[in-house]
Amino acid sequence: MMSTNTPDGAQELRSLAEQSNAWPFEEARKIVARLKKQPKDEVIFETGYGPSGLPHIGTFGEVARTTMVRHAFRTLTDDKIKTRLIAFSDDMDGFRKVPDNVPNKEMLTAHLGKPLTKVPDPFGTHPSFGEHNNARLRTFLDHFGFDYEFMSSTDCYKSGRFDATLLKMLERFDPVMAIMLPSLREERAATYSPFLPIDPRSGVVLQVPILSHDAKRGTITYEEPETQERYTVPVTGGRCKLQWKPDWAMRWVALGVDYEMAGKDLIDSVKLSGEICRALDALPPEGFNYELFLDENGQKISKSKGNGLTIDEWLRYAAPESLSLFMYREPKSAKRLYFDVIPRQVDDYQQFLDGYEKQEIKHRLGNPVWHIHAGNPPKSDMPVTFSMLLTLVSSSNAENAATLWGFIGRYRPGVTAQTHPKLDAMVGYAIHYFRDFVLPTKKFRQPTDSERAALTDLRDALAQLPAEATAEQIQDVVYEIGRREPFLDEKKKAKDGKPGVSLDWFNMLYQVLLGQEKGPRFGSFVAVYGLQNTVDMVDGALARSA
Repeated sequence: MMSTNTPDGAQELRSLAEQSNAWPFEEARKIVARLKKQPKDEVIFETGYGPSGLPHIGTFGEVARTTMVRHAFRTLTDDKIKTRLIAFSDDMDGFRKVPDNVPNKEMLTAHLGKPLTKVPDPFGTHPSFGEHNNARLRTFLDHFGFDYEFMSSTDCYKSGRFDATLLKMLERFDPVMAIMLPSLREERAATYSPFLPIDPRSGVVLQVPILSHDAKRGTITYEEPETQERYTVPVTGGRCKLQWKPDWAMRWVALGVDYEMAGKDLIDSVKLSGEICRALDALPPEGFNYELFLDENGQKISKSKGNGLTIDEWLRYAAPESLSLFMYREPKSAKRLYFDVIPRQVDDYQQFLDGYEKQEIKHRLGNPVWHIHAGNPPKSDMPVTFSMLLTLVSSSNAENAATLWGFIGRYRPGVTAQTHPKLDAMVGYAIHYFRDFVLPTKKFRQPTDSERAALTDLRDALAQLPAEATAEQIQDVVYEIGRREPFLDEKKKAKDGKPGVSLDWFNMLYQVLLGQEKGPRFGSFVAVYGLQNTVDMVDGALARSA
């Protein structure tokens, strides 16, 4: 296999990337095409964050996916064009609602309407609530090792970074209004202005009609709602901010953003902001609208409802790579984001990692682990699947890692918590998952008479196997015992030409013996759990149903 570290290897990698149908490459090719229309020596990627609450799983998803596109772009351009990822915080937004999960709620109520960076921090650790949540965002992104540049809306407005674009927005006031007004209800359209003055008296972000605007002087005039006094203020220097759709467009122009993705619920907003961007003589960024996550009942996940899965909850049961895999897969399809999706993501990640080493470069570029690990996945070394660990915990009711390591050590001599720290972490995840989800719903099915007879025969057959029997030998015995009614599958044929065995046989074993619907390959499970332990388990199930 050609090394990608040589010039020829890099050229081959780029050539294959240009043809790859992995979605990050499809997105990155849009940016390459954009540069042909509008050349520049630096490409800006952006993700946005509303700091009125704590970072959540959607924040992770957006930054992870954008990072994948950024790396794909670097591959397509041999890393010859500088790239930056801006994590932008809308911390100058008005504080609209006191969250449920913060202390000192009464104190916060007095500051409703002010920019988040002017609202005192209810936790008392930072100068403002906005800065507290910004710090949480940076800690969150740093924890996952993202490469980004943090940017604050307040800093950009107050430092003058946005001034030139704000003045241009004022100059194009009428075209911007013509874009926005048809999208608004009649009542809101009557008082709408893209510019929101920040009241020098109360500090509140005011939603008031603009009585007049002067592009030459760079000012707007409005009436203060309580005193009816007229004020004329500059739109620069942080004395005003923009409504969010014009604000989004202004930010794209001022920062030169080339790529930003957004949720499907923002399709109309992206379109309007794009039109405003063009009204400012700029090209809107590339990007796509990803689908939203669904809860266990197929309902859209909502931060206010709290019906989703938090990032901390996911990380209680699995490593971050499994969450990255979930984010990589089918970003334009709605997906259930609930606890029961975690085991599959863990084992699928491991399968992709196992397969990576054996793949040609062409196929590696379509392997999710290439994108999750920026083209440099770790070596695969996971001797036991998560599904297997869960079944071991379930079969032994293991309440501690030592019990599980006893099984693993016998199955894979020399494999220990010290030699395999990632497996040790997975053991902990499996115990948490079992306690929280499997144990409360564990329900043993009673076997039918024909199933009891099959279980008795299986018990006797397993008892006769030598202690050193392999997983394959055990599986052969399990398969042979299951070759009977009602488990025969005439459509399947074994290698010896005999009828096959339906999945119902294996599902029955897990339902009757372990109180769960499904499990890993039964022969492999018995090899890890132990023949005698399995015989004892079958005896227990037969006694329960006697």
